[in-house]
Amino acid sequence: MSRAAQFYIDGQWTDPVSPAWFDLIDPATESTIDRLALGNAADVDRAVAAARKAFAAYSATSVQERIDLLRRIVRVYERRYDEFAEAMRIEMGAPIAFARKAQAARGPAHLNALIGVLENFEFEEQRGTTRVRLEPVGVCGLITPWNWPINQIVVKIVPALAAGCTMVLKPSEYSSLSALLFAEVAHEAGVPPGVLNVVNGDGPGVGAAIASHPDIDMVSFTGSTRAGILVAQMAAETVKRVAQELGGKSANILLDDVNLDDAVTRGVAACFTNSGQSCSIPTRMLVPRHMMNDAAQIAKAAALGYVVGATDSETTHLGPLVNRNQFERVQVLIQKGIDEGARLVTGGTGRPDGLSKGYYVKPTIFADVTPGMTIAREEIFGPVLSIMGYDTEDEAIRIANGTDYGLAAYVQSADIERARTIGRQLRAGGVHLNYPAPDFNAPFGGCKRSGNGREWGEAGLREYLEIKAMVGYGHD
Repeated sequence: MSRAAQFYIDGQWTDPVSPAWFDLIDPATESTIDRLALGNAADVDRAVAAARKAFAAYSATSVQERIDLLRRIVRVYERRYDEFAEAMRIEMGAPIAFARKAQAARGPAHLNALIGVLENFEFEEQRGTTRVRLEPVGVCGLITPWNWPINQIVVKIVPALAAGCTMVLKPSEYSSLSALLFAEVAHEAGVPPGVLNVVNGDGPGVGAAIASHPDIDMVSFTGSTRAGILVAQMAAETVKRVAQELGGKSANILLDDVNLDDAVTRGVAACFTNSGQSCSIPTRMLVPRHMMNDAAQIAKAAALGYVVGATDSETTHLGPLVNRNQFERVQVLIQKGIDEGARLVTGGTGRPDGLSKGYYVKPTIFADVTPGMTIAREEIFGPVLSIMGYDTEDEAIRIANGTDYGLAAYVQSADIERARTIGRQLRAGGVHLNYPAPDFNAPFGGCKRSGNGREWGEAGLREYLEIKAMVGYGHD
């Protein structure tokens, strides 16, 4: 049964006050799959009231009770695992193999990581005669994007639950089906009424109401830098805490001692993750200038190996972009790269051969990209890699840091100490050395216009906690 016409408020599925309707489109076929009810400020008021009412009791629960709750959520989620993968396949175009292996897998990965953190986390400590307590920040407004739907929902909901907070979630209207499915899981797992509330809507109708609501104590937002600025401005009126994970334009520095075939091929794979729709992927590949032509040919061969096509095929590597607007924006940026003089190695504008429908983009490689070009500065959010040359390590560092963004950076070297030395000089919230496996306990977030605050693991939990100093408490 589709929940798209309802919201989850105060432990019940409920009709919106006065809904607008939004067609949910399968980006692979451009066909309508459902109609989503969009809420407004009145629905947010109902959800916030439920969260505020639930806060006193839920914030007083024991750590063990919260651990048990998270374990129940994991069990229910894993039973419905394939439903999550299918939801993300049809709502945002993730190929089914990637939806199962990566998109849906992020749910249990982050849940289990937070359970491990919570089992060993100290909410109180004695400092002389002062008792320092970490207490839940209160009612949280959570606004999540469409590109990693469950990942972004879980890295906000789970630490909020672990901290003892209550919340109102607004998922992206483009990826609401997986969010509604998560609400069903939370309900079955026994999340108390009012602790988690889900209101679908767009940014102006629901996002703005959350950001500005006087009874919301904190807003956690993931999305574009442009929207993040608006959220921060609206939140400032009520002096609420704001945590933001915004855009990125991550550099991938290949030092001159790498195995070029391996480093470039893996760099293309990292850039093309999720069809290029990830804020932290390495979209600028920096190579020693004398290696440019070889790197370009290796990247071309790698790109030509990607199968672009139907999302229900197990052999598809790259699915469509999420919607028409995103598709058209990427087409414009690819054309900008051509017009501004970057060398188009493979790909380009238009759909891949044989695909007449769907928001599919050709896997695209540019070489000889210079720092002033639009494709070197703007976040593209599609399967487009820009290869840039450098002459010295200092120049590579300057190019890597020469962006408004600071979410992630990557360094590849046969000498790990060289990679570490470069990594220390990069202004980014996360630096990845030699294509490491994901670490779900590593703090995730950025600096500069990539946002503030951190998610994942213990750092993510701390975002939802307020510090209280009980001075004169005395000694234990």
